[in-house]
Amino acid sequence: MNNLFTELENQNKQIPLAETLRPKTLEEFLGQSNVISGNSPLLNLLKTNRLFSLILWGTPGCGKTTLARLIATKTQAQFIEISAVTSGVKDIKDAVEAAKNALRSGQKTILFIDEIHRYSKTQQDALLPHLENGTLFLIGSTTENPSFQVVPALLSRVQVIRLNSIDDRSMREIIKKGFSYLAKHYLPMDCENGAIDFIINLARGDARYALNVVENAYFASPLKDNRRNLTVNTIEEICQKRNTRYSQQEHYDCASAFQKSLRGSDPDAAIYYLAKMIVAGEDPRFIARRLITCAAEDVGNADPNAFNLAVNAYKAVELLGLPEGRIPLAQAVIYVAKAPKSNKTVCAIDAAIADIESGKDFPPPMHLRDAHYKDAQKYGFGVGYKYSHDAPDEYQQFLPNELVGKRYV
Repeated sequence: MNNLFTELENQNKQIPLAETLRPKTLEEFLGQSNVISGNSPLLNLLKTNRLFSLILWGTPGCGKTTLARLIATKTQAQFIEISAVTSGVKDIKDAVEAAKNALRSGQKTILFIDEIHRYSKTQQDALLPHLENGTLFLIGSTTENPSFQVVPALLSRVQVIRLNSIDDRSMREIIKKGFSYLAKHYLPMDCENGAIDFIINLARGDARYALNVVENAYFASPLKDNRRNLTVNTIEEICQKRNTRYSQQEHYDCASAFQKSLRGSDPDAAIYYLAKMIVAGEDPRFIARRLITCAAEDVGNADPNAFNLAVNAYKAVELLGLPEGRIPLAQAVIYVAKAPKSNKTVCAIDAAIADIESGKDFPPPMHLRDAHYKDAQKYGFGVGYKYSHDAPDEYQQFLPNELVGKRYV
């Protein structure tokens, strides 16, 4: 009965084009020549039929799941696929039992965990003994930097492979393959010039998204003489607005690029990264804090007004919110980027901190010590101090005795 229901379910499924066209061999796998090429280390390892545990890190739609399946096919390994969103320790235990059964017949097992960064520390730790003793091999996929999301014990047992977003040349080939498949299995089509380029620009390296657009745009296109007539306008109406890709890694990368652009006096780049963070939904107060830091650290006293403007931009953002807050933020960003630069302030304080932390932790001279309480002078505290306003031209030592002559500024 279960087999009958399963068969009926499969018959009635509408398989997405992206799944239908998923590569069946490594030779068909596009867009990752840095990982899969004629003489790449990964391909050479697979040719020896040796397996190893790895984590595939890359943006959505770059081929992580596909590559994992192709590795299993190439090595003739049992492939068990689970998602970290819906699975737990019990699923890992079930996979281990299946792997032990496969080993008895001489077959190795790959456990593929999609979105592995969503596993808790306990769930990740549950994998360790089975990787250690070779019961199974792990392939994890993640859109987040494994250094932030995967426990060190697991990271030490796997290789991390970074996959790039699909390049435009490969994306064009993937899109053409999608249209060719639809035209062959349904109705022929005419494609307006620029439509493929438009999809490439929309997809931004995400092959799954591109093929979804291809499929939806094809079936949404009007019929003319029993042919589909695909236009850029149809694609625009279907897609409307593409969300900005913005993972945790890109949060850090954009913040870094933003601050370095401010420091490097490039207002155009700084405005671009400001816009990218705003569109991605970044907390504008976080952006303003980065701006204040740069105004103090990189502009400093070369133009003290930069700091004032940055602080006021933060206050304005709190008062206005978005979208209005983007304007004072942009105003302050342009000002800080164009301002003259000096890092003497941060260098001075860091040098003084370094001296103190290295052992140069000396007390103030006796004449500078607090003398407001009874018996202070009996100990020599405050004796000989000259009120600077009364004796502006007289020399007075302020640094500790051991650091006389030291320059921080």
